[in-house]
Amino acid sequence: MEGKNILVLTGSPRKNGNSNRMAEYFVKGAFSGGHNVVKFETASKKIFGCRSCDKCWEKGKPCFLQDDFDDIVPYIEDADVILLATPLYWFSFSMQIKAVIDRMYAFIGGKCKERLEDKESLLFVCGSDKGMKIFDGIIATYKEIVNYLNWIDRGVLAVPNVKKVGDIEGTGALLKAEEYGISLN
Repeated sequence: MEGKNILVLTGSPRKNGNSNRMAEYFVKGAFSGGHNVVKFETASKKIFGCRSCDKCWEKGKPCFLQDDFDDIVPYIEDADVILLATPLYWFSFSMQIKAVIDRMYAFIGGKCKERLEDKESLLFVCGSDKGMKIFDGIIATYKEIVNYLNWIDRGVLAVPNVKKVGDIEGTGALLKAEEYGISLN
């Protein structure tokens, strides 16, 4: 059996941030399962937000803007699975990963939504506050994305009470992240 093409989008602006560590463990698990994995760290890229210019595909590519989003487009289209790994910022995605999500509008505006449909997806998110209620907004947004694009939700890993780099260690979340990667058959 051939492995799946997996795109891991991380949104942490911190090197070795907690959500990035979860993504690394997921990648480790996915590789052990024989999958092909591309990790794209959105915080280290120059990606503008969508400007709603409706010039999608005018230059033969999804978006009229020229930036690092162009580099990720082939991986988005080829992905069987997309992992969104982000710290929780104001009850939602970090700006860095949100810019990529917003720019996916080009597929809808360009009338080629089918290039995004029928993928599997996961959400990994961690936040500094205590309790799971803080994740209600991001999980609701994620579920709407999944429904809108006809994706198959493979799981949500939400970890509260992690603020400083390294706080994720000892929570059990890293092993869970690795198990998610292993389970993608």
